[in-house]
Amino acid sequence: MAMEGKPIRCRAAVAWKPGEALSVEEVMVAPPKAHEVRIKVMASGVCHTDWAYLHGAGKGMELRPFPLVLGHEGAGVVESVGAGVTRFSPGDKVIPLFLPQCGECDCCLSPKTNLCKANWAKTQQGVLADGTSRISCRGTQVFQFLGVSSFSEYTVTLETNLTKIHPDAELDRVCLLGCGVATGYGAAVNVAKVEEGSVCVVLGLGAVGLAAVMGCVSAGAARVIGVDVNPDKFDRAREFGVTDCVNPRDHKRPIQDVLVEMTSGGADYALECVGDVEVMRSALESCRSAWGVCVIVGWTELEEMKLLPFHLLMGRTLKGTYFGGWKSVTDIPQLVEQHLAGRLKLDEFVTHTLTLDEVNHAFQLLAGGQSIRSIIKM
Repeated sequence: MAMEGKPIRCRAAVAWKPGEALSVEEVMVAPPKAHEVRIKVMASGVCHTDWAYLHGAGKGMELRPFPLVLGHEGAGVVESVGAGVTRFSPGDKVIPLFLPQCGECDCCLSPKTNLCKANWAKTQQGVLADGTSRISCRGTQVFQFLGVSSFSEYTVTLETNLTKIHPDAELDRVCLLGCGVATGYGAAVNVAKVEEGSVCVVLGLGAVGLAAVMGCVSAGAARVIGVDVNPDKFDRAREFGVTDCVNPRDHKRPIQDVLVEMTSGGADYALECVGDVEVMRSALESCRSAWGVCVIVGWTELEEMKLLPFHLLMGRTLKGTYFGGWKSVTDIPQLVEQHLAGRLKLDEFVTHTLTLDEVNHAFQLLAGGQSIRSIIKM
């Protein structure tokens, strides 16, 4: 409370230009304005989306403004609140959310979607409701990735982009529910709606893919086939419940042909967790005609997916998901409680625990396929 209403000087990993390594710098984090909350970030997962926005800017990803503080999979403690904030108090454990839930827009009021329109365009461009960020470095405004910026020891978010969680939660684990684990798990249980006894294919066995596997298993799938070009991931995938592991590089035929043969006609459900348009097409074509469901989970913005209308006309369903279909503010605390009750794995995703100074090493581990999730502890 000593710094309430005052700027806080702290450290953050700043991306000055696309494609360049992050630089750990001293930054100033302004106090929260009306309907904003300042958070002391305790831990942040390092997500592939962070890497992709840095190294894929203008390619597969739209170019965001730089300089930028990345990170969107964090957890922390409320330090102070701005005017009008009533749902949060200093000391609350919280998870910042890149997907808001205002509770008032037509999307929030509909059970058909988890999307929300509140300040969406602004946070996508790295600013809060008033069009500015709360982080500065060397006298320059630093943009906040998706309105979050969890690669900073302190950050400020909109109250609609924040949820209060159980006080017993371990922040260096539940931070994973801010993106990857919630997204993959929800893709299976909320969006695909995997049924008991079904056959599922999960393409991509990173954190999102393993979470999708976890969702398929929890829904009672009889068989879960995991697909990845990195065989080092297969042992961990089996621990999550994968029954068959397939490496596309071991086959001369398209992987969808291999999967259709393995499943005697195609999978009931296929979840694409890579963010590659060719893999997306393979996922669709690996589904059984008449009732197969394909869910696109991996993220890409500028590339085009090609498909044959025939594959849809024969009864397959192609769906997409954002954040696994969860209503962010209301649903994520329930996932935290599932973890606390032992019903949702989180520890098993963590392969490395690093410091903020090692954030570039975390990116190297991710890009090299050596990590599932690295956790940055502040």
